[in-house]
Order: sequence, then C-alpha cells, then structure tokens
Amino acid sequence: MTDRRLWSYKDIAAHIRVQPDTVRSYRKHGLLPDPDHVESGKPFWYADTIRAWVASRPGNRARKDG
Repeated sequence: MTDRRLWSYKDIAAHIRVQPDTVRSYRKHGLLPDPDHVESGKPFWYADTIRAWVASRPGNRARKDG
C-alpha cells in the first residue's frame, strides 16, 4: 500500500521527533531527499519518501512506532 499524503517540514519533524528548523537544516545540508512536490515555493514530501529516508538514515534504530 502506498502512502501518498504530502508532508511538510512540520509533519516530518513530528515523525522523527525534532524541531521543524532541524528538518530545514537537513535539507539545506543535502541530508533530506528532494521534495516530491513544491507548491507556492514550499516543499512537500510523500510520507513513503520520508519513511524510506528514515529507514536508511545512519544511526536508525529501526523504530516501530511510525
């Protein structure tokens, strides 16, 4: 099943339990995947894109809560 909901910085931050500014910093430093969609200059990512990114991050502890 594919999750095509679009997530903002705030949604990603809540998912990985950090502040939205941390997620913005990840993007600025090239640590976040390219956005799946941009609307009015604001980036958005599919939930599945972010879940795959989280699973592949160094230090991932295979969280089961999301």
